[in-house]
Amino acid sequence: MQNKTFVAVAVGLGLISLSACGSGGSTSSADSKTVTLVSHDSWAVSKNVLQDFEKRSGYKVRVLKDGDAGQAVNKAILTKDNPQGDVFFGVDNTLLSRALDNGLFQPYEPKGGDLVLPQYRVDQDKHRVTPIDTGDICVNYDKAYFSEHKLTPPQSFADLAKPQYKNLLVTENAATSSPGLGFLLGSAARFGDHGWQDYWKKLKANGVKVVDGWEQAYYQEFSGSSEGRKAGGDRPLAVSYASSPPAEVIYAKKRPSTAPTGVSYGTCFRQTEYAGLLSNAKNTKGGKAFLDFLLTKEFQDDMPLNMFVYPVRKAAQVPPEFEQYGPQAKHPETMAPGRIAANRDQWVKSWTSLVLK
Repeated sequence: MQNKTFVAVAVGLGLISLSACGSGGSTSSADSKTVTLVSHDSWAVSKNVLQDFEKRSGYKVRVLKDGDAGQAVNKAILTKDNPQGDVFFGVDNTLLSRALDNGLFQPYEPKGGDLVLPQYRVDQDKHRVTPIDTGDICVNYDKAYFSEHKLTPPQSFADLAKPQYKNLLVTENAATSSPGLGFLLGSAARFGDHGWQDYWKKLKANGVKVVDGWEQAYYQEFSGSSEGRKAGGDRPLAVSYASSPPAEVIYAKKRPSTAPTGVSYGTCFRQTEYAGLLSNAKNTKGGKAFLDFLLTKEFQDDMPLNMFVYPVRKAAQVPPEFEQYGPQAKHPETMAPGRIAANRDQWVKSWTSLVLK
């Protein structure tokens, strides 16, 4: 979930290019021995885990990564009559209604679906998508900055608008970024259909900085990340994920005893990612086998340290670094898919006019 920015794709788009990677084999989904996964750039799985699936199933897996989450969703919709693959992974709850309303997926209930934790299940009457992972979009803070300035980190959405945090926050554009959109939805869940606009007026007056996507916010603007420090980032607050602090520990050249960043848990919005069998998929049998694989304990246990998300299968293992440095929010903001579908586009339009103009 570290690469979630997206851009709008014009309906009249002609040529669509997709970068291919994976385990080799045929480049055509029509090959009954090849199953093709279409995903965003953050897809990752351990080599041995994928090889185990290929050995057991007899299928070779081809992966088409196409940029960021929303970009991949939009392109998949545009090509749904002649899809680039068999399975799509990476549509999240902020954009799920767009995919379903456009007929992106065909029904299939994978083996192991009954083991998915109930709170993540959706579309139970048609089974067009399957929950695969979850995570929390939250404000991260630079521990060193707040310690040096003897300032308590913000604990809630409301705190972020207080004078002591003026010019400290960077967030992503809600119109071009999945975490940016999630943060907007979190504020709407917290303050209501009309109250969120007053809240964002306060944030704007308090110097919130808006950038296009997560990578720019976290790797360039945020002073708490290792890359941000190298880039001279001067914003000690950034919209990211609750699982970002564990990543800072795990990928450090010398593992620190504590994470250099923390999470403001009163600012979290729960995000869930789904996968589905694409409508008009050429290898439906292979696609179904791959969806079954995504819910196996082997894949669900392997997933956290590859994509820094939480599993959705009951009794799946969570790395100790997650529990120590980035546990899930106990009381995240959430929003029903129907409410997102009914309001998302208008909220983004109003947010753009309010915050960017």
